[in-house]
Amino acid sequence: MQTYLKRRTALESSEKASVGDAAARRPPLRIGILASHAGTTVQAIINACANRRINAEVRVVISNNSRAGALTRAQMQGISTAHLSSVTHRTPHDLDRAISRTLINYDVDVIVLAGYMKRVGPDLLSHFRGRVLNTHPALLPKFGGQGMYGDRVHKAVLEAGERESGATVHLVEDDYDTGPPVEQPVRVPVLVGDTLETLRERVQAAEREHYVSVLERIAKGEIGLEGLGHQIESNGPAKPVHKARHERRFESFDGLSATELFESPT
Repeated sequence: MQTYLKRRTALESSEKASVGDAAARRPPLRIGILASHAGTTVQAIINACANRRINAEVRVVISNNSRAGALTRAQMQGISTAHLSSVTHRTPHDLDRAISRTLINYDVDVIVLAGYMKRVGPDLLSHFRGRVLNTHPALLPKFGGQGMYGDRVHKAVLEAGERESGATVHLVEDDYDTGPPVEQPVRVPVLVGDTLETLRERVQAAEREHYVSVLERIAKGEIGLEGLGHQIESNGPAKPVHKARHERRFESFDGLSATELFESPT
């Protein structure tokens, strides 16, 4: 019996090592981020990539706000940025197409919305269906939908007398907050005496950590996104098939030069 147990333990250790080796061989996930404001979530993702918690690299950060802190944070880390908005593109169709082409040119695998205050367009969703993630500061489907964001959500949670709130990372679909969650939401208790400010602070902290954790698991293959494509191996979890293209193609969109679209600090 002792010999059997030793052999079994050795086999299990070998299997674990095999899975670990496979995860280590996985190419880094290529992330594109859309953000509108200060970029605290962007920073959390950049940091997690830099310290190798997430096996990924942020390829580009796009904002509709030319003064967004998210752009500054990315530039300070040498990450390419782009300001694309109604200022650079007059029609929603042209803007949608420019954002899509920028993400395609940066060869991203997954798009992360991190406090992005604009609705993504049909061209982007068509090209990246099943690969666009968003986080919502509540336990969806509660307190979701058009007009429900930021402090509006926290205020509604408090007014409804809820005992808990939280954050949900979900796939983005055509309508607001209707895509399925990619992981169980993180739950945050509503405490006696909570104000909008205190609840916001705790939810935002939990939300950032949850987003990073979800991206970490996607990069490891522990969460499979159908849009990435994956194969099931008998000795491990679902693993995305990355079609790597290392060249970076630059185009101009609607008269804007490539240097205007792609800001890459030296």
